[in-house]
Amino acid sequence: MAKGNSEARTGWLLVSPPAVYTVLLLAAPLATVLIYSFLTGGKGEVGAPVTLQNYIDLFTQPVYRAVMWRSLTISLMVTATTVILAYPIAYFVSFHVSPSKKSLWLFLITIPFWTSYIIRVSLWRTILGYNGIVDSLLMGLGITAEPVNILSHGFASIVFTLSHAYAPFAVLPIFVSLEKVDRALLEAGQDLGETRWTTFLRVTLPLTMPGVIAAVLIVFIPTVGDYVTPELIGGGKTPMIANLIEVEMLKKRDQAMGSAIAVAAMLIVGVVSAAFVLANRRYLGGRK
Repeated sequence: MAKGNSEARTGWLLVSPPAVYTVLLLAAPLATVLIYSFLTGGKGEVGAPVTLQNYIDLFTQPVYRAVMWRSLTISLMVTATTVILAYPIAYFVSFHVSPSKKSLWLFLITIPFWTSYIIRVSLWRTILGYNGIVDSLLMGLGITAEPVNILSHGFASIVFTLSHAYAPFAVLPIFVSLEKVDRALLEAGQDLGETRWTTFLRVTLPLTMPGVIAAVLIVFIPTVGDYVTPELIGGGKTPMIANLIEVEMLKKRDQAMGSAIAVAAMLIVGVVSAAFVLANRRYLGGRK
């Protein structure tokens, strides 16, 4: 009995440091934001009375609704674009690159991580901006007579930039799932008369859905709350949720409203992510 108590005490001692770390740096700030969202704020102060007005304004005022909808739409488009482009790359590396060279390919895919995220985003200003690389190429080929200036179309430029920034995050989990696929199953499917495309749809894709789901969540969750790209690429003219929170918190000094926006954003991300996971579970269940 004493030995069991000693082992339990040792286990608690091992768990305590990360538990305290989690409570202090994650749970406590989130609880504070949640409490603030139900209070009355303004002029840098937060206090009584407790109210739901922040949430009512958030979902009834057109400005807030427009920013929330824009953030969700951009994130979904970035996620779809990134995963659709990442899957063929991961498939090629897994199935068509020799085992001795796969590490090199993965090394090349991770090269963008070597530079700062802000630097990578800023470089897109040179590519997409007025008289930038894209404009020079289009005018040089005679396709357009004047600069297109894609940056003036904030929505499209943000989608391009975020898709590039998060592409490696989508490639890696899909590649891991593809590596776990038993090649014998694919050969068996083709031996039974299935085409390569049918084998892919009925065998490869369902087996790699965990990697696809991981890629979707890894890309979708952070892009909803991205702050840097709308600020640098969109020039602040196409704000997203994080930019709206910054305005409420720092410029208007309304911490209560900013907290309500943050809580609503977390709920939206949680609901959409859960819906996607459940939908894919039903898809996998239907394929059995």
